[in-house]
Amino acid sequence: MILDLSNNILCIYDDPPLLKPNQVSQIYFWGFSKDKESNKYILSTVEPQLILIKLLIYLDNEDITYELSPSCLQYLSELRQTRNRLEEIKIQAKDFKDGKLESIKFSDFLSFISTSIARPLKDHQVKAAVHLYLVENGANFSVPGSGKTAVVLSYYEKLRTDGKVNTLFVVGPTACFGPWKTEFKLTLGRDPHWKILAGGDQSLRKSEYYIPISKKAELYLTTYQTLYNDYQDVIKFFTHQGNDALLVIDEAHYIKQIAGSWSNAVLNIAKHARYRCVLTGTPIPRFYTDLFNLFDTLCPDNNLLDENTKIQIQLYEDKKDNESAKRLLEQSIGPLFYRVRKSDLGLVPPNFNPPYIINMNRYEKFIYDAIETKIVNFTKDDYLRDIELVKKLRRGRIIRLRQCVSNIRLLLSVIENYDEDLIHGDSELIKIITDYENLEVPAKLEYLIKLVSELQQQRQKVVIWSHFIGTLKLIKRHLISTGYKCKLIYGETPIEQTSFDEEETREKIRNEFTNPNSGLDILIANPAACGESISLHKTCFHAIYYDLSYNCAQYLQSLDRIHRVGGSEINKANYHFLQYANTIDQDIKSNLEQKAKKMYDIIEEDYGICSLDMFEEEDELQAYERLFEIK
Repeated sequence: MILDLSNNILCIYDDPPLLKPNQVSQIYFWGFSKDKESNKYILSTVEPQLILIKLLIYLDNEDITYELSPSCLQYLSELRQTRNRLEEIKIQAKDFKDGKLESIKFSDFLSFISTSIARPLKDHQVKAAVHLYLVENGANFSVPGSGKTAVVLSYYEKLRTDGKVNTLFVVGPTACFGPWKTEFKLTLGRDPHWKILAGGDQSLRKSEYYIPISKKAELYLTTYQTLYNDYQDVIKFFTHQGNDALLVIDEAHYIKQIAGSWSNAVLNIAKHARYRCVLTGTPIPRFYTDLFNLFDTLCPDNNLLDENTKIQIQLYEDKKDNESAKRLLEQSIGPLFYRVRKSDLGLVPPNFNPPYIINMNRYEKFIYDAIETKIVNFTKDDYLRDIELVKKLRRGRIIRLRQCVSNIRLLLSVIENYDEDLIHGDSELIKIITDYENLEVPAKLEYLIKLVSELQQQRQKVVIWSHFIGTLKLIKRHLISTGYKCKLIYGETPIEQTSFDEEETREKIRNEFTNPNSGLDILIANPAACGESISLHKTCFHAIYYDLSYNCAQYLQSLDRIHRVGGSEINKANYHFLQYANTIDQDIKSNLEQKAKKMYDIIEEDYGICSLDMFEEEDELQAYERLFEIK
């Protein structure tokens, strides 16, 4: 019997036949098929090492004599060398994380970052950069605001200086583009030649992958969606002679979904990059399996987490045996990621002001009470409806209550998957809602203008958060009419690209706002568009929450916009919350505080999972039960 492996095709030449029927059944179980004209069994697989090792162990246990072809011997030799090198790296990285590795092992890198990096790194950034240098392909799971971008740029510059890479290729959400360009200049002291490969004319975009080496950029920025559309072109770009890329997957939690289209695109290109790095501050939002794609991306040819390990982790997870799952993860991937905790940053503790409790004005209270009463009455008949329909209705009703405390006119808008009519049939209610803006100014808006005025007198910049686009626009109109200069960022604001250079972009607005001398001191934003990858902390120390949602992830991200490394070591972040008395506002705030505390406790752990209703769609349903006392 001869075993051969070539181009990911594993063959068993069983001539003369040695395999018994039960042994043939076993290799069929692994996916082999028999050639119709010979005693040859064939398997095409993207993971040949796993099947080959299983097969060798099985044949040895069954006392079946076999030979290995030269190509198979060569493959096993290379696999053994790679595995040995990886084990050496893991031992070295673990020693470093445990404080046991002597600095002489990485003195060259320490010398480089102290002399060749324009902006000195913080102590915790130096440690993270050293770790990345030691592991070569590594993950940084440090908390938001810790300066992960500067760490990667320092590592990139060392690789570039050593002649190992000449291109930095970043995949991430559009909000990260501006920070990468800005941090490149601040960290390395030079402006990069950059290209944004996202959206726009497809043929023009794709032509960028095929330009001559002499004309290529140093920094490429693309989105997950564009990568999915262009991954074959990206592979050709990576494999073109002279293109040596460090691939960075930013906000890598976007690729946690197993077999997802975005994650598959990343996995397809990862093996063609010279070096790889993944970045996220929330590596395990809900399940340990969220880590699988991240480490498959880092080491696509090494199976840090092989199929057997993944299955075992899933079994532990199903049994809620977290300790066993953690031990297995630590053994497999622990040394290859670095994590800076919030407590390591040395930031001034933020100031959470007690909520400003505001009494509603006459008409908005009338409307809130009317909507709340209708919801109570509708709840009585929910038992007659299908349970899935009831869930949709209750989520929709919670959104209506949130709209009431944000902007009354939002009650006229359509909510996806919710068509229950809470206002029609009541002519007085409809008339008040329709004419509301002519009847009164919301009490919360009056208080906001008063608070903004006080901060402006103190010459303080302020970011105002709301979850509803209609509310953002309402706030902007009133502030401008009062004489204040302000701009807003929300989901429809375009991201900067060459085709949009005449339009105002998020990056330009953010840069104007963070410029201390721009005269733009008020930014209005929603967390969905501005809660991730954007830093405001160097010049803005006040955030006002006009309304909140039950989404704890977005809430925490928004908090971190003004509480980050590079400013918050000296300047205190101040948070202000506007709340209507005796409304859903109090329930949302209380719920977020409970989840935020759990989240902060969890993110101090290396393998903390946030399956504590942090991101659950059930939040609205649980709130409904609290508010309306469902028995």
